[in-house]
Amino acid sequence: MTYILGISCFYHDAAAALLQDGALIAAAMEERFSRKKHDSDFPLQAIAFCLRQAGITAQDIDYVVFYEKPLEKFERILLTTLNTFPRSLDVWTEGMLNWLKQKLWIKSMIQTRLGISGQKILFCDHHMSHAASAFFASPFREAAVLTVDGVGEWTTTTLGRASSYWEGEEGENRIDLTHEQRFPHSLGLLYSAFTAWLGFRVNNGEYKVMGMAPYGEPRYVDRIKKVIHLNPADGSFALNMDYFSFHHSTEHSYNQRFIDLFGPPRNPNAEFFTMNTNPERASEREVMERNQYYADIAASIQYVTEEALLAIVRRLHEETGLKHLVMAGGVALNTKANYRLLNETGFEEIYIQPAAGDDGGALGAALWVWHMVLGKPRKWVMPHAYWGAEYTSDQIRRFLDNLGVKYEDYTERDDEMLDILAEEMTKRNVIGFFQGRFEWGPRALGNRSILADPRSAEMKEVVNTKIKFREPFRPFAPVVLRDKAAEYFDYPDVEQHEAPRYMLMVAPIKEDKQDKIAAVCHEGTGRLQSIDRATNPRYYGIVERFGQLTGVPIVLNTSFNLRGEPIVNTPRDAFNTFKNSDIDLLALGSFLVRKPL
Repeated sequence: MTYILGISCFYHDAAAALLQDGALIAAAMEERFSRKKHDSDFPLQAIAFCLRQAGITAQDIDYVVFYEKPLEKFERILLTTLNTFPRSLDVWTEGMLNWLKQKLWIKSMIQTRLGISGQKILFCDHHMSHAASAFFASPFREAAVLTVDGVGEWTTTTLGRASSYWEGEEGENRIDLTHEQRFPHSLGLLYSAFTAWLGFRVNNGEYKVMGMAPYGEPRYVDRIKKVIHLNPADGSFALNMDYFSFHHSTEHSYNQRFIDLFGPPRNPNAEFFTMNTNPERASEREVMERNQYYADIAASIQYVTEEALLAIVRRLHEETGLKHLVMAGGVALNTKANYRLLNETGFEEIYIQPAAGDDGGALGAALWVWHMVLGKPRKWVMPHAYWGAEYTSDQIRRFLDNLGVKYEDYTERDDEMLDILAEEMTKRNVIGFFQGRFEWGPRALGNRSILADPRSAEMKEVVNTKIKFREPFRPFAPVVLRDKAAEYFDYPDVEQHEAPRYMLMVAPIKEDKQDKIAAVCHEGTGRLQSIDRATNPRYYGIVERFGQLTGVPIVLNTSFNLRGEPIVNTPRDAFNTFKNSDIDLLALGSFLVRKPL
């Protein structure tokens, strides 16, 4: 057996992934264990989990690979701060402290923390890690490749093509990244600047900008094009750095000139409502008009981002002539853009790594070693996203017994339990659903999910305000039986595509169905998850039963966590979230807990 451990850390979303003979055994973000959202520290707990899952120790590992090259990244920070000195004094000070303290010594840290030889440690280029995470997890023999994020070492975007050979064949594995954009010109950093200006945390709130955008109109595209130049002929782009400060500031991603162009930034603590979201507040005209302006800016930056990506992908399709595209990098989580890329560029299918951000780099780095350093053939395709920790019925029972909580045991009556859960949702009760191994990536896909009736708009408000404690404008995902998806979504051949299985596409909801699933209809669209029985039979069973009871084969799904917390990992995490919110029932494996406790 050959074991390869991939690691990503020290920026955001630290993670570990373990391969056994080229097949994934376990993968998890550190935040699920540490309970620190977007934890960037060395992923010691995630590594320990991966080793436990495989039944090995660190001494059994053949290779450990880090997802980027620290010296090249340090070079970029060093040269950038020198070129912008003295404005970059804070960046210089913070950078030197962080890099000289730990980031330059990653190899020795891995040796010390894991107790392994330095000869086993490798480093993979950041964007190669992204590319490998998408291509070698995809079902494709060959594909065009696109990686887009904030920045790796120097690179912010890569284009190329990949090919592979499978077990039993002769050949070689190749990922040729032939074109790139370099720092500071970055779609990810551009979007993050607007994320900050709109009052959300960078590297955390970009999806909130996507959620705000549908409430606006792209009225300010011309204004945004003052800060980025797009070349639709070849897909290249360039930021106008006169408007940005992320290259020389630790505190701000945009500067006063940016504020002069777009106006004062949104107060992060301000309520967001428009005529569309809260018509009953029409008398608050001044606040509503200001919010509408922010929504229009969100719609405009979303539109410009989509146009930039469309130009890149059209060029990539024209140059490669291939049918398939694979994508990774944080910008690949822009689900609205992804739908347009599939339908407006000529590619027949797009595979996006479910953990498209830095967490997925851990998996990509390990796959790069197996397939490109060792030259091994392919035999594994990612069949699902359930690669995290799981807890046995005995562990869950002991936890509940020690807590002294009353519960119902359906260990030998699973069908009955699923019947009850579906029936409870028809009564407007909300369920915390916990089963199996937790998900790889940022989405809750049915093993750590909150489930509810999608049919009334009121349920969206209930889940947002009483359970998630988050901004009321943010949408929830519709989970739909795969063979029923085409009845509700205007998504050509939706049942044949991979991306909807992982909530990686936002698609229009058919007009005559929008009022049938109002709680998951976000201004006429939904970030759907399509599911099949074979991949997750219990999850499928709940949605199927709900459809039989109501005629609607769709359930509202959102991640099982409270605002500001990572998605739950353990039974204790799940119970605490249940106790501290208005979730009505908690399904912990085969055990059902009801309120009042």
